[in-house]
Amino acid sequence: MDVAAGESTARQDKPRAADPCAFVIFGVAGDLTKRLLVPALYNLAAERLLPERFAVVGVARAELSDRQFREAMGSALHEFATDKISTEVADRLLAGFSYVCGDFDDDATYRRLGDRLTELKRKSAIEGNCLFYLATPPNVFTTVAAHLGKAGLAREEHAWRRLIVEKPFGTDLVSARELNTELLSIFSEHQIYRIDHYLGKETVQNIMVLRFANGLFEPLWHRDHIDHVQITVAETVSVENRGKFYDRTGALRDMVPNHLFQLLSLTAMEPPICFEANAVRTEKGKAIEAIHRLNVQKALSQVVRGQYTAGCVEGKRVGAYRDAEGVDRNSMTETFVAMRLMIDNWRWAGVPFYLRTGKALARRKTEIVIKFKQAPYAMFRDTPVERLAQNLLVLRIQPDEGASLQFNAKVPGPSIRTGGVQMDFQYKDYFDAAPSTGYETLIYDCMMGDPTLFRRTDEIESGWRVVQPILDAWRERNEGLTWYEAGSQGPRAAAELLARDGHEWRPIV
Repeated sequence: MDVAAGESTARQDKPRAADPCAFVIFGVAGDLTKRLLVPALYNLAAERLLPERFAVVGVARAELSDRQFREAMGSALHEFATDKISTEVADRLLAGFSYVCGDFDDDATYRRLGDRLTELKRKSAIEGNCLFYLATPPNVFTTVAAHLGKAGLAREEHAWRRLIVEKPFGTDLVSARELNTELLSIFSEHQIYRIDHYLGKETVQNIMVLRFANGLFEPLWHRDHIDHVQITVAETVSVENRGKFYDRTGALRDMVPNHLFQLLSLTAMEPPICFEANAVRTEKGKAIEAIHRLNVQKALSQVVRGQYTAGCVEGKRVGAYRDAEGVDRNSMTETFVAMRLMIDNWRWAGVPFYLRTGKALARRKTEIVIKFKQAPYAMFRDTPVERLAQNLLVLRIQPDEGASLQFNAKVPGPSIRTGGVQMDFQYKDYFDAAPSTGYETLIYDCMMGDPTLFRRTDEIESGWRVVQPILDAWRERNEGLTWYEAGSQGPRAAAELLARDGHEWRPIV
């Protein structure tokens, strides 16, 4: 690490521990809790960011004692921990775990939960502050919220009460609006934290810092200098054992209104007046609201949907999507989607944004590619230069977090020859960041009452307003599904989408 980076890092104040609270997890028996939430809580405890007085209350249908629950969560922690476990930290964390058995639609469950929270408060384990995490199927979000309201557990009386809602937040514009309306009839907007774990990734948050803390980039961050933007979220995993769920959902609903639009909004947003939550979320919402709405014809011509066939992914044989358990043998559900979007504002007029996401692709990769406009070629016409290398700024979100800048340089020798070179920054080379699940920052921010990285009502609905015409077009004309081999770059139609504009995707390698 160089001196400048070291000094800058050393001057950062260490975050303080959150206020005493209870962390109530509905659906605690599911994979989300075991694989992500418990390891994330452990990582926060290891960093001393959890309060001294902290309790976790799990709620699920299975009959378990507190001891059995702690043992189950301890086993999950050892299986899914992101780093070596300290027995002292793990024991201290798990000692605060307890369990409430019951159905989510039974009033008695919430009476028992209320009694448990009162008991914890009486023992000074918490101060009445409570965070409710809905790690449940989406169809019970409103059921749990309504019962919390009925039991009086949503009221803020001398303590805060907050609700974390996982995705998917609705399945279309109508259902998203209905869900917002029902939740807001019980909780206030400031109490609701709509979580998107992509915003917990350091590189995603670094987009704002890279843009707004460097005089090098922001002056170039508009239509006069940028040719187009590519956003890719590629997965190697197939549908696996989620066939029944995925066949009702598809790649568009599953990824675009949330993950991809979050990356788009951070890339396209105007500078906020400060890094305060409402200021940031307002500018992100404006960017999504400015996306040009597609009519039926444009939705069919500027959006590509594909489905994977049998192939080989990273040396492993993968069966066709239609052969997966729970999937209709004649399914028209897309496992890949690519689209060309335009943003109707001054900064981005005329600059296409290309988005793509899919399962069973060649490599797991999430990145944002900023393609700058080509320099004039005229002065190189009498030199043996066939083509200047592209000027690209690549922001890598996962798995190799970092950024790279590609530009032209002279190849050594007596003649003028150019070659593309690359400057590369990797987080691991400069910052000693501990392995994480991606949920640590989000859980901590929720405990601290900072909603900056969480989506607001208007942002949710703006995203669905863009996606809804595409869903309508596919429903009206059930055509245009293309195919791609598992382990490939995706369907040929996705490459043709960019080729029409004279562009090409950055390879998924």
